[in-house]
Amino acid sequence: MTNTTASSAPTSFGLLVLRVVVGIVFIAHGSQKIFEYTLPGTIGSFAGMGVPLPEIAGPLVAFVELLGGILLLLGLLTRPVGILLAIDMLVALVLVHLSAGIWVADGGWEFVAVLGAAALAVAFTGAGRFSLDRAVLRGRAPAWLG
Repeated sequence: MTNTTASSAPTSFGLLVLRVVVGIVFIAHGSQKIFEYTLPGTIGSFAGMGVPLPEIAGPLVAFVELLGGILLLLGLLTRPVGILLAIDMLVALVLVHLSAGIWVADGGWEFVAVLGAAALAVAFTGAGRFSLDRAVLRGRAPAWLG
């Protein structure tokens, strides 16, 4: 059975806009951690913020954001990627941003909360009609995947 609301053209266009914008932001942040800060720099930054196991967490977060952002943009493996990105933002919120208050200018949590909520929304709804999930899988995948 298909969900007619989630596959309607206006809903799918809305999901496309959300996926593309949020995907680009995650790609930018993952790229920054890998190419600008470099992985050793990201590890050092994570260690300085008190993130547990920074040698693992730093590269893991960098690649989840970069590759997850690309997959989100394409609408491929959207539901599991949305969940991973939402978890990424929840951990960032709790470990780094929550104590600074809401305002991003003060290092607060507003930005990571919006990104996490957007990723979670896409995980709940799926990619929509205009996605590689739809084009490649054509409804053959389990609902949790696409």
